[in-house]
Amino acid sequence: MKAIVLSGILCLPLFCQANDASVVMKFRQLDWLLGKWQRINVRSGRTAFESWQKVSDKEFTGNGITLSNADTVFVEKLKITVRDNQLYYMADVKENAEPTYFRISEIGEKQFVCENPQHDFPKKISYVFDGKQLIAQISGNGKAIDFIFRKADN
Repeated sequence: MKAIVLSGILCLPLFCQANDASVVMKFRQLDWLLGKWQRINVRSGRTAFESWQKVSDKEFTGNGITLSNADTVFVEKLKITVRDNQLYYMADVKENAEPTYFRISEIGEKQFVCENPQHDFPKKISYVFDGKQLIAQISGNGKAIDFIFRKADN
């Protein structure tokens, strides 16, 4: 019995390293998201951007901003990070007291989906890059809104 317990304890660091490597690999699948994106389906008179930076092998930070002429009308802090050995997308807007976390449920070739069924709206966020444009969609409760972006010049 002691041998089994001891071998389990000795293998624990290997298991943690394997999980860590898996998380890093998942993050590498999201590298296409990095950089500055300009929204192209924004209302007339407004300009909107979303940008993402790599903080580490296990964290991206981002922000969304909408301008009306020179006035900032919307700001959103974003993050993709690890919690409980799972990837999460975090959105923090001033209208909510706390940041909202969405578990990343699917990562594919230049796309990912994240969900939080307990959140009022959105319950689901998806990002798809088709090589020319990035389509971010928020959805839930029978409603969906598309945010279409192109890579910004700077």
